[in-house]
Amino acid sequence: MQPRIPRQSAQEPAADPRSPVPVDNDARLSAELAAVVSGARRRAVRDGDRQIDTAHLLHSLLEGDPEVRDLFDAEPQFSRLLGYLVQRSIGYGLRWQGSVEDSGAVPVVTETEGFSPLAAGAMEYAWARAARRGGGPARGVDLLAAIVVDPQARAVEVLGRAGIDAGEVFTEVERRLQDTRRTGPRRSSR
Repeated sequence: MQPRIPRQSAQEPAADPRSPVPVDNDARLSAELAAVVSGARRRAVRDGDRQIDTAHLLHSLLEGDPEVRDLFDAEPQFSRLLGYLVQRSIGYGLRWQGSVEDSGAVPVVTETEGFSPLAAGAMEYAWARAARRGGGPARGVDLLAAIVVDPQARAVEVLGRAGIDAGEVFTEVERRLQDTRRTGPRRSSR
């Protein structure tokens, strides 16, 4: 069976901003977040998964977004978290293959080609967070906040196995965003 992960060639037109399918050049995504989506897509294909899920997005966020990585650098369990994410294709997470990530806790997004219902909902949530913040493209921290709010998300399971509380991650994202509103953007140490 062929993966259902969407691909975009250079000849394809830019995404319609009203489209629920996030693509790499979607104007609603920051450059970092567009790269994260591309990385998650490649990871899903490489892992043999039918859809991009929240664990793919988390792994790609940690690899490609310095602002998100900065949130986890202080975590003593960071190496363990990366270990679980890397092991996904060689053992951990194989039970997820062939199944759809959907907790039923959030309204099911209509079939969004290439994304699990939870991952598609997380993308919508990230766009909504960015809009509430005053517009501009969604950032990696918006997506991180979105993927940790549903306790049934695969990303939340991975965080838990690594000893990281998803609720605390969400609280830290919110705290940093509040600090940014007061003091301006923070520079990553990397």
